Order: sequence, then structure tokens, then C-alpha cells
Amino acid sequence: MSASVHYISPNLATARTRPVLRALGASSARCCVSTAESSRQVLLKNGSDTLDICRVLNGMWQTSGGWGRIDRNDAVDAMLCYADAGLSTFDMADHYGPAEDLYGIFINRVRRERPPEFLANVRGLTKWVPPPVKMTSSYVRESIDISRKRMDVSSLDMLQFHWWDYSNPGYLDALKHLTDLKEEGKIKTVSLTNFDTERLRIILENEIPVVSNQVQHSIVDMRPQQKMAELCQLTGVKLITYGTVLGGLLSEKFLDTNLSIPLAGPPLNNPSLQKYKRMVDAWGGWSLFQNLLQTLKKIASNHGVSIPTVAVKYILDQPSVAGSMIGVRLGLSEHINDSNAVFALELDDEDVNSIQELTKKGRDLLKVIGDCGDEYRRA
Repeated sequence: MSASVHYISPNLATARTRPVLRALGASSARCCVSTAESSRQVLLKNGSDTLDICRVLNGMWQTSGGWGRIDRNDAVDAMLCYADAGLSTFDMADHYGPAEDLYGIFINRVRRERPPEFLANVRGLTKWVPPPVKMTSSYVRESIDISRKRMDVSSLDMLQFHWWDYSNPGYLDALKHLTDLKEEGKIKTVSLTNFDTERLRIILENEIPVVSNQVQHSIVDMRPQQKMAELCQLTGVKLITYGTVLGGLLSEKFLDTNLSIPLAGPPLNNPSLQKYKRMVDAWGGWSLFQNLLQTLKKIASNHGVSIPTVAVKYILDQPSVAGSMIGVRLGLSEHINDSNAVFALELDDEDVNSIQELTKKGRDLLKVIGDCGDEYRRA
């Protein structure tokens, strides 16, 4: 089964999005929304800038502390295991503890221990989260050189840029300097993380060739489909999602548990579980979430897979979504089989309808929180 394609009519373009289309020379855009076993890769593209990635990404936030002590050698061994299993795209950030350093050690082992065609499929995506200082060319260059050195690469596969304060327009200066570095070959693709729809539109109208925006997106948090996805379809920008399994809450481990009773359920003993429990509370609370887990368990059992596999596949099937993140606790635990099962899973209409019937009972998080990334910018 080939990947299905969704189209959006250029007639849907608003007065604000038409300049984007003119700047990009696009009358319509396409987004891959369904994939078969043979199509685990997706191409991110803006003009001549392209990067192919695995649609299930290995998220490395968990190396930054709070999830258990990471042993360097065990972590790199685990990265090799994921890559050997075809899960060869790793996502990290400048502030994720030793993540970039671990990637540097890993990529050197790949160069020594694996054939060139294997190396050609490995991707390292990182993020730059600068403080709100003046974005000069030298400052941006020096910051990116640090990541290049830590990851031991001459050119970053992808640099995903985050900005804290929209009232400071310095983000446009930073992105223009990043584009210059891309032209010099120090970055292959420029991307965003946690930008909202309005700022994405402004960035594209300034002809900055971003290929993707990394945002929080899960069965519980469908905000990206309410505003962001339409602009993405109009422009060809893709979404990379995180929080897709809610830090592990969307799993059998939390099915039929009551967290209101002390010690009655699994502990929320790491930053991601605590973060996404707050998201569940904002959406509808633990009782409704249990109903969701029961629905997902029924679907998972019918297909012979796990709840996280269903949760990831549901989001990968959404318009404009190119890839979804699953966090990896390198050397401590692994979920290679569950991740690879995503590529063979096909959700039918009954599966999708049952999920939608349940999720519409929750609150509209766009109204509760705001657009993508607003959770990081609220006073």
C-alpha cells in the first residue's frame, strides 16, 4: 500500500497565507499521512533543502537527567541497537545534558564499525535554544559550532530553533543567520521547534526556508490539527511531534490505575511523566484518560500491538505529520519492537472513529492552553 496523500485547495488560502504561497511558489501542498511497512522514511523539503528521516524518531531528552543515571558506553551501545533495527534518526538539543556528546561518540562508532551505506541513513537532529540576547552573526555561528563539535559532524543534519519571547523580533535575525550557515554548508536544513502558527507564517513570509516545526502532539493534545496543520499543508512545512505517548502514560503500565490513591499506581517519578500528567489533567482528568486507555487497549489487542504503538500510528496518520518522537532511556530500557511495529500497523475506520468518539469528550486544549508552543510562553 503506497502512502496516501491529502490535498488542500488553494481557495482555502487566506489573505495572510497567500503571501506565503507566492513567496514559496506553491499553489497547493501535499502531506504524507499514512505509511506502509516499506515506507518508514519521509522526505522533508523546502526548495532545494531536503532531508530524509525515519518517521519514528528516537528522542534523547531522557539523557538530560531525571530518568536514571546514563552510562556512556551503555547508552552508545543502545543507540547502535536502535540504528541497527532501522530506527536511525536521533533527536536531541544543546541543553539535553550529554545528548550531543553521546551522538558524537555514536557516529564515530558507526563510521568505524558499520558500512558507508549504513552511515548514510543515520540522522542527528539537534535544537538550539538561545537566551534572549542580541542575535548577531558571530553569536549564532559560535553557538552552532559548539553543537557541530560536540556531535563531531561538519554539517548538522537539522538545526531546530526555539525562541522564548515573541515580543523580541530577534528570532528573525537568528533564523537569517542560520540560513547563512546553511548556505555555507554548516547546516543541511533549518527547522523550528515550538513555534505557533502566526510566527510560522511570518517566518515563511520572510523567505526563511524551514522544512519542519517540532510541536507537542498526541491523541490528548490535537492542537496542531486545529490551526498549524492547515498552514503546513499550504506551504509544505511538515510537523515532527513529541509527547506523542505522553511520556509513557499512553501505555499498558497506566491502564486500570488510580493515581488519586497514594502508592496505588505506578509512580510519576520522572520529568516527562509529571509534565504529561498535567496535560491529562488539563484535557479531562484521570477518569476520562482511563476510558481512553481502555479504548486504545481494545484496538491494540485487535491488531496484536501495544497501546503506545497505536498512539504513535494515530498521530503519524494526521495531516502534515512527518514523524513522531518516542523517548529513549538509553541503556536502561528499550522499546525497539513497539517502535518498529508502527510501520506495519494500519488503523481502520472503526479504530479511528472509536478514538475520536472518546477524545471529543475532553476539553479543547487550544482554548485552555493556546496554540502550539504557548505552554512555554504563558506568564
